[in-house]
Amino acid sequence: MKFSKIISKLLEAIFPDWREMFLSYKSLKKQLKLIYPKDGDEPVAKRLRLADRGDLATGESNVEGEGEVTKEVADFLKLLHQEIEKINDFFVQKEKYYITAWKKLQDRLVKAKDTNEDLAEVGRNLVDIHGEMILLQIYSNINYTGLVKITKKHDKRSGAFIRFPFIQSVLKQPFFSIDMLNKLVKDCETMFDTTFSKKELGEIEHLESTNVKLTLLALRVLKEIRGGSSNISEFSLPPL
Repeated sequence: MKFSKIISKLLEAIFPDWREMFLSYKSLKKQLKLIYPKDGDEPVAKRLRLADRGDLATGESNVEGEGEVTKEVADFLKLLHQEIEKINDFFVQKEKYYITAWKKLQDRLVKAKDTNEDLAEVGRNLVDIHGEMILLQIYSNINYTGLVKITKKHDKRSGAFIRFPFIQSVLKQPFFSIDMLNKLVKDCETMFDTTFSKKELGEIEHLESTNVKLTLLALRVLKEIRGGSSNISEFSLPPL
């Protein structure tokens, strides 16, 4: 299944509230077709080389003698950076929320240790926030994958080499820097193991939880996306 169709399925089933915050992959594909029409256009005489690329981190270019091609590249890069700004803002906002929510849960756990009912409630909240944080990890992975794929399409269609330097800049973006988020997820799992017995944990995990179901579905879809290509490259994400 094509990436755009997988994304559509993912947004509809799992992330309807986050739809506008994802990379506008379908819209970017349409823009590529408008900027670089296939039929009736003249072939690009010379590829934009990495040494002549200008500033891909900002979407600006300083190549002389490649005015038309450079403008096209710069226009598309501008669109990409607008998308990255949107993704970064959403990711940072969510991460800050989870940091605060995690601290509150820790405080509640201390107070609830002697009250089984309250402890069970903390456990249910823990399941929910754990699921939400994993969804944010998946959000990061999906957007990165979309940027890799759309820049590959750009290079193939335009003849300009922007993919490698652009993705190098993406690796430094806040939405891709998920060390803190990974730590929160692991801390959450450690709390499960150290606070609840196997029986209690089993009862909590079998509670009706929308986030748990969505998380499992999202992980399956992410595996489907990664399984769509057998090629391993420098752009590949680490294993799940």
